[in-house]
Parts: sequence; C-alpha cells; structure tokens
Amino acid sequence: MSGTKLTEYTQFAGCGAKLGPGLLDKALCNLRQPKYEELLVDFTTSDDAGVYQIDEDTALVQTVDFFPPIVDDSYAFGQIAAANALSDIYAMGGRPITALSIVCFPADSIAVDELRRIMEGALSKLEEAGAPLVGGHSIDDPELKFGLAVSGTIRPSAVWRNNGLRAGDRLILTKHLGTGTINTAMRANRASQESVAAATRSMTTLNKTAAEILRGFDVHAMTDVTGFGLAGHACEMLQSSKDVSIRIDLGELSLLPGTQEYIEAGFVPGGTGRNREFRLPLVEHAAGLSDAQLNLLFDPQTSGGLLVALPESSAERARAALLDAGVDAFFCGSVEKGTGTVRVATEP
Repeated sequence: MSGTKLTEYTQFAGCGAKLGPGLLDKALCNLRQPKYEELLVDFTTSDDAGVYQIDEDTALVQTVDFFPPIVDDSYAFGQIAAANALSDIYAMGGRPITALSIVCFPADSIAVDELRRIMEGALSKLEEAGAPLVGGHSIDDPELKFGLAVSGTIRPSAVWRNNGLRAGDRLILTKHLGTGTINTAMRANRASQESVAAATRSMTTLNKTAAEILRGFDVHAMTDVTGFGLAGHACEMLQSSKDVSIRIDLGELSLLPGTQEYIEAGFVPGGTGRNREFRLPLVEHAAGLSDAQLNLLFDPQTSGGLLVALPESSAERARAALLDAGVDAFFCGSVEKGTGTVRVATEP
C-alpha cells in the first residue's frame, strides 16, 4: 500500500442529491477531503459503515449511532441501541471487536440508576456480539440519548457493499417490518401488548446470526433497513446501479402484529413523511399507491433486518438456511433491468 494521495480529493455529494436528508448530510455537502488510498468505503456511497484497510488481510469497519429512548424500559432501550449500532458492522460483513458508549443524560431529572440499567442492557448485547465496551463519553443534556460507536474487522476482499445489485437477484429481508409504526402507536397508548412485545423482540435481536449464515453465500449487495424504511434503503442501493431497478412485492412483506391496523388508524412516525418527501421521486407510479401502502414502505425501522440481494440460483437455499437458524427471513422483491427506480408490485 502506497499511502495517502494528497493531490486528489473526494467531494461529498451535492445537497440532498445522494447523502440523504440528515443534518450531517447537509453540512457536508460540497465539502472536500483528501482521497486516502486505504479508505475502501466512505461516507459518499451511503453504505452502512466506513471501511479502512490496515494491511493486506485486515480492514477496520467503523460506525456510530445513538438516539432518544423509543421504549419505556431502560434495560430494553440499552439493548435496542446496542443492537442497532452493531447492525451496521454486520451489514458490511464485519465482526464487531470493540464499542464506545455515547451518553447524553439529564442528571437533574433522571436518577443515575436508569443510566445503569441502560448500560446493563447494552452490555448484554455487546457480550452476545463478543465486543467489549472499552470506554465512552457522557454529557449533561436536557434530553436522554444513548448509543455506541462500534469498530469491527473484516478481510478487505470480503466487504459487503450496498451497490452490487444485478438483474435477476432476489431480495431477502431478515426481520419483519413495522417497528416505527408500533412505537408510534405505543407512545399514544394504543399498541397492544402483543405488538409491543413483538417489536421489542425484533429490535433487540442482533443481526449476527443472519450475517454469519449469509457469509456462506454469494452476496451481491447488502444493507440494513433502519431509519429510511424499506423503500428508502432500496433507493440507496440503487444510487450506483442505474441499469437496474428494484421490485418490491407488497404481498410478500411480512409485518409485525398490528402494523397494518396502526398504519390505517393514522399512527405514522414523523420520519415516514420525511422519507416519502425525499425518495418518492424514485418510486415508479407512486400516485397509484395508497397512503397506507406508502407509509408502510417508508416506515422508519429501528434495529431492522438485513436486506440482501443474492442470485436466483442460491436465494431459496439462503432463505432455508436462515429459517433453520431461527432468523425470520422472507422474500420481499427482486432486481430487474431498469433505470435506478423502485417498482412496487401490489399484485403477485
């Protein structure tokens, strides 16, 4: 490896063009940094984590994520935040090795015992992942927020990217959809115990087993479905694949209990509207879809499943292996020749 190329620069994409609707995206737009030869995956491609090559056999995978509580139980919140942060490492094909905690905590209004419970929950998931907590940083803040910065390792040749789609691929999603909708209904005290329990189980489940199973197959593209919803992350996968389109089969989507009912009752997260506004131009014939259908497609997920594109020839075997390992895997669509759009099929 020859080291950094300081005479060449990477320019982050134009405002809103590629990087998404987030504040950091807007702050970085049109800024530049030197091109680093060792930097295999960076911010500009909307991949789930950055990848930096250390030597011929090892690359470092890095990610960070944190957010306010989305459930009432502090221990469960810690588990969810940890699972969500770890997911980006698994989505790149990496193995988590260490984590740092990020804490914003209102010490004057919440007892420190609640923070201890959050940390206990996070540690339980880090132990499951085999990644020790090595430190962190906390600040006194009016609103509680918690998350992790996670580092992992991977062979440079084994990195899963989000942009390797090929016509003929089938798409598998490894968790049911609906966490955003259920969490919204829960805050309105309208979600059933069954729905809340199912959503919590899903959000606290690591994508570790799914990633381990999928390493045995020819994965063409991979991402995890989180805040942009299924359709939003499908759009990200298409950014560098203008010769294909993604077909999402609405009838094949597997939902957490109560999701459809809550959507139709109007329990729609604020992020759903932002996702729709940002990505709807890439959805073919969106005017023919109902609000309920669009709200499902753009429902922001927390600690969602892995969305994987595999060849048709191995997709059935991959799904069977995932199911045998206890992963809730289901087919959700396919990749077709196209122009970088999302096609939604409402009938088989």
